[in-house]
Amino acid sequence: MSQGAAALPGDPPGGRRAVAVWGLGVGVYFVAIIFRTSLGVAGIDAAERFHINASALSTFSILQLLVYAGMQIPVGLMVDRLGTKKVLALGAVLFTAGQLAFALSHTYGTALASRALLGCGDAMTFISVLRLGARWFPARRGPMIAQVAALFGMAGNLVSTTVLARLLHGAGWTATFGGSAAAGVLVLLLTLLFLKDHPAGHEPPPAAHAGGRGSVRQQITRAWREPGTRLGMWVHFTTQFPAMVFLLLWGMPFLVEAEDLARETAGLLLTVIVLSNMAVGLVYGQIIARHHAARLPLALGTVGATALLWAAVAGWPGAHAPMWLLVTECVVLGACGPASMIGFDFARPANPPERQGTASGIVNMGGFVASITTLLAVGVLLDATGDDYRLAFCSVFVLEALGLSQILRLRTRAQRREQERVVASRVETVHVPAVSPGSTA
Repeated sequence: MSQGAAALPGDPPGGRRAVAVWGLGVGVYFVAIIFRTSLGVAGIDAAERFHINASALSTFSILQLLVYAGMQIPVGLMVDRLGTKKVLALGAVLFTAGQLAFALSHTYGTALASRALLGCGDAMTFISVLRLGARWFPARRGPMIAQVAALFGMAGNLVSTTVLARLLHGAGWTATFGGSAAAGVLVLLLTLLFLKDHPAGHEPPPAAHAGGRGSVRQQITRAWREPGTRLGMWVHFTTQFPAMVFLLLWGMPFLVEAEDLARETAGLLLTVIVLSNMAVGLVYGQIIARHHAARLPLALGTVGATALLWAAVAGWPGAHAPMWLLVTECVVLGACGPASMIGFDFARPANPPERQGTASGIVNMGGFVASITTLLAVGVLLDATGDDYRLAFCSVFVLEALGLSQILRLRTRAQRREQERVVASRVETVHVPAVSPGSTA
């Protein structure tokens, strides 16, 4: 067992109760992902229903990402101050209301507002689930818990591409989106009835918040000053966005229009990314849980492999890249999501429990800012080059180079700080006197 996997004083015990409570939180996240990705299978139907062109349709995705990214730090502060249960419940209310409003929308403006509301609720789920896992499981389980949570998120994506897609063409728009909102109501009720912020006997110490803007600014500043938080953000920034851009908007048009594939074949390639994500997530989680030092090599290896395959497809001398190369690229893109989760493993040990939500929000914002930037850059370059996808996709290398330079700049500083905390924790443990069960500390 590596150093990073050692048991820590005051660790929660885990066990079946922890799995049940955490699983409930993951269920909320699972439903949020179904709602988030439901538009991906309804693009053609949405264009017809709201009488919009492709540019207006892409605004749905960009707006959702903007809302999601903009909410990350506020949500992190909310989780730290209000607790997981309240934030998850509020998130379920918002994304369920957004999905239901989307089902009933008949105008583009109303639909856009509905997706923004949905994105606001969706933004409250993942950070809450990370905090829930940290409260209920030992620290050594953190990497695996985070990867499994992300795996269930990808499972929600699969539900959208299979179940909702069939329902949409069978039951119609209102019935499909309105009916799916019932899942949001269900997880909201379960959250209110059964979810607990932490196990008995492991209550976090009361956080002394002075209130007002000053304390909020101080909370963010302290999290940001930690090299581990910034390193985690740049890892998330550099690893997540290539797959996000491909899955969320530009993958299908590229495969159909530039690579001349049938829509069914292109859809299968996108499914390969999702399945690869789920498989790689389990592998990365196990590796990091056993070998804490593997975090950075895995992240950098994923960035390198992604850049290599992206360059191979973009620079292929023929008119169309061969199928084997496209499949390989999709398999490698599937590793981007699990690699982005490594960012949280740098921020988690760098911050005390009362700052975990804020730090996670900063990290999570990184990948979505990169995704928004690339979505816009690809669109602008497509317009400027007459739909030259290969040239437009070169914008990916610019952001990868930026992120990689920041990772290399911060890695030594973050590792040094982490080693200092480990040493301080051991010294503190040695000097803490034993307390009998009947006494008070």
